[in-house]
Amino acid sequence: MRKHIVCFGDSNTHGYCADPADCADGGDRFNENERWTCLLQKALGDEYLILEEGLSGRTTVFPDPLHECMSGLDAIYSCLMSHEPVDLLIIMLGTNDTKERLGSNAACIAIGMERLVMKAKSIPAWRDGKPNILLLCPPHIGEGLYSRPEGIPMGLGCPEKSRELAGFLRPVAENQACAFVDLEGQVEFNRLDCMHLSRKGHSQLAELLRKLVPELV
Repeated sequence: MRKHIVCFGDSNTHGYCADPADCADGGDRFNENERWTCLLQKALGDEYLILEEGLSGRTTVFPDPLHECMSGLDAIYSCLMSHEPVDLLIIMLGTNDTKERLGSNAACIAIGMERLVMKAKSIPAWRDGKPNILLLCPPHIGEGLYSRPEGIPMGLGCPEKSRELAGFLRPVAENQACAFVDLEGQVEFNRLDCMHLSRKGHSQLAELLRKLVPELV
């Protein structure tokens, strides 16, 4: 059996493309030759099975009053159990948690992440019963968000919260014995909505994980 790597995230794991000109198919989702999960599968080869679990709008633990089923905490059990045995869980969340309507700051987002991690560790889906989690802190949301229609429902304070997030997530990773990578400056967000990976960003993330994943599994 191959090594099961579950990639649990939001639209940046699903592969949302904010700029149709940046996507080969011209749509709103990067294709299988562009998404970081698919690129990682190709790079790591048949010894690994990369499992995409990205949902646009997903948060760590916060229900969204405008959309159904957004809390990662509510989904993590069924996700991990459906992919057992799990060798590595990669969590990349936090961007949606900054939405003004959810009423949370960076410190509370990190508390939510720790709660999600603790839940994931308690689920009996791990190979040999050994939890193994990598936390990825998303790049900073850019101020350009507010020049876009998407910035209106996101609300105020999103860039500020995202800039503070890594400082709170790093201790969570240490406390919970998780690997941690701050993606700021390492992978590129697009310059339209300033909160979704560009095609180049997907490639950069896949390359980063190509080197890291074999060290963790």
